[in-house]
Amino acid sequence: MRRWRICLLLALAIFWAENAVAQFVLFPKSGELASPSGRFVVRNVERDKPASEFVGIFHSLWLEDTSTRRSRKLCDYFDVTAVAWSGDDFLLMTEYFGKKSSRALVFPTAHPDDVVVVDKPTLIRLVPAELRPTLRQNDHVFIEASRMEGTTLRLRVWGHGQHDANGFRWRCDYAMAEGSITCLDQSGSR
Repeated sequence: MRRWRICLLLALAIFWAENAVAQFVLFPKSGELASPSGRFVVRNVERDKPASEFVGIFHSLWLEDTSTRRSRKLCDYFDVTAVAWSGDDFLLMTEYFGKKSSRALVFPTAHPDDVVVVDKPTLIRLVPAELRPTLRQNDHVFIEASRMEGTTLRLRVWGHGQHDANGFRWRCDYAMAEGSITCLDQSGSR
């Protein structure tokens, strides 16, 4: 396993343990994850690639309703993703893009087409103007789903780069119904 991946996985494990977040599992390694009631199962499916396509590790996540056996594709992803359930209502996902970035996704089981994506461009639009340089001028920005509280998505946003050589760490709440976000640094000064 690549050294950066081991460091990233260790940082995630420490964060999740310290913050009592939802129980995340890593895909594709885990293969599947059942919802708390067992009504839904999310599964990893390896994508068939014709010989003429880009060579890489492509995977898909599929959601199955265990009572009807109906399945639907949630998304394709590359390399590693962390997935957790918030009750039977929401599937939380953090998709990692190598060693430089990640984004958070929320899949509501009741409304399959209402996927919420929180990535760097989304945050730049939503955060107050004084926080935007941190996102724009750092080339390592990670946005990780932590948990859901009602319809509020809790996020951990962190990274480093030219703007913050020693790094930055935010805790953010994204109110999905309003489309608004509030972010505080770890010390609570923002």
